[in-house]
Amino acid sequence: MQRKAYVPGVAALLAALLTGCTGGSGATGDATDPKPGDVGTSAAAARPGKYRTLPEPCRQPDKGTLDKMLPGIKELPEGDQRDKAYEGAATVTYDTDRRVGCRWKDDGADATHLLLVDFERVVSYDNAVSDDTEAGQVFASKQTEAHLPNPVPTDPTSPTTSHSSSAGTDKDTADAENGTKNGTEKGTSDEGKNSDKADEEGPEEASVDASSSPSDDSVPGTDLQPRALEGLADEAFLNDQLTASASAGGHRTVTVVFRTSNVIVTVEYEQQPGASAKVPDSKEMQDRARELARKLAGTLSE
Repeated sequence: MQRKAYVPGVAALLAALLTGCTGGSGATGDATDPKPGDVGTSAAAARPGKYRTLPEPCRQPDKGTLDKMLPGIKELPEGDQRDKAYEGAATVTYDTDRRVGCRWKDDGADATHLLLVDFERVVSYDNAVSDDTEAGQVFASKQTEAHLPNPVPTDPTSPTTSHSSSAGTDKDTADAENGTKNGTEKGTSDEGKNSDKADEEGPEEASVDASSSPSDDSVPGTDLQPRALEGLADEAFLNDQLTASASAGGHRTVTVVFRTSNVIVTVEYEQQPGASAKVPDSKEMQDRARELARKLAGTLSE
């Protein structure tokens, strides 16, 4: 009799435990995701960048472009030496899918030119940040490091100059009125003094104005200052630096950096003139660097 009473009791206990476990499992399954983050991560994953590989940099500039930017190459004897100069030298890289570059150099009779073309493919390791967004942040850092000056007004009229001229006119008028009040003779005397003073100040003011607008190429004009560039890829900027050197002309470096999708391209163009050469022409170097940058941007977009 004891054995028969024990067995039904055990069965009832097991049934109760199974019912409780089943109900609890259903409740917690509705409230908690057994794999948190799996579905959300795949849904929020940012799109990859447009570019998965990079072009061969040493093959990008055509021969005509190199002839313009590196005129000393044509001074080399025809044959292997000139061909090697056109080929350039690849920069050291550890991952050709992420960064590649190429350098060229010429040693002309009047100047030495150096050219660098660099491609950098940016990849984001954050699923919530796209490659394009990450590349935009890298580009912004490069632009900040360039320390581009604020845009300078193109109006050559200086407010201080206009104010000085106005002040001078008011002073002459006041002197004339005082001369009339104090007598014709004194007014004539004051007028003569003012005339002499104006003759003395005139040449000095002209000299200051001339010195404020240098005619040489050591300082780029307002439209040639380092600046952001419009109409080149997604975003771009240009930097122009002249470094003093032992030579008479100085060492000028023009850099154009632009971003297209998740690739950042840098064109660095340098000129070191000989001892008797003039300052490297800013406009000429900027035009050549920008022309090459436009060609590279067009190649990437194909």
